[in-house]
Parts: sequence; C-alpha cells; structure tokens
Amino acid sequence: MDISATMQPLIHYGLHFLAPAGIAYLFYRQRWKFAWLILLSTMLVDLDHLLADPIFDPNRCSVGFHLLHSYVAIGIYTVLFLFSKRGSVLQLITLGLLFHMLTDFIDCQLGKWL
Repeated sequence: MDISATMQPLIHYGLHFLAPAGIAYLFYRQRWKFAWLILLSTMLVDLDHLLADPIFDPNRCSVGFHLLHSYVAIGIYTVLFLFSKRGSVLQLITLGLLFHMLTDFIDCQLGKWL
C-alpha cells in the first residue's frame, strides 16, 4: 500500500474531527464541548454529496463542485461569520462550515501532490 493512500485520509479526517476539538478548546474554552459538537455538526454540509452522480468520486474536488461547497456558498458563510455576534451559535456554525471547506480544499491539494 502506498504511503499517500494512508496519509491523505488520516490528514483529511484528522482535520475534520480533531482540529475542531482544538479550535473549540482554544477559542471557546468555557464551553468547548458544546462548541466542538456544533463544529462537528457542520459536517452535515456533506449531505450535498448525495445530489452528485456518482455520489463519491475519489478524483473529484468537492470545493466548487457540490452545491453547499460552491464558491457562492463559501462567500455566504464568510459574510455570515464576519457579521455574526462573537461566540454565537451562528458564528460557530459558520466557522465550522468555513473550516470544513478549508479541510476539503486541503484534501483536494493533497490529492494532486500525493
């Protein structure tokens, strides 16, 4: 088995599950468990993959392809994040969505490099 075939999923899912825990602990320490759950819940954005044919394509970059991963959607997440109240649930949700898009973008780049 190629090392890249092992590393890419580890990096991808580490960023999806472990990094939000770190973000929650660093920036929302008083309620980090709640913040982590909100950040994790934003992975529901991947339900838009069900609209694609095929549903999963290992060579497809989800950023810019799927509806909720589109550049327009990312722009909306950014505006909502910037104009939401600090520490609000809306800010946590949009932070989670933006971090999810960053994670998927990193995964796309790793797919090219590895």
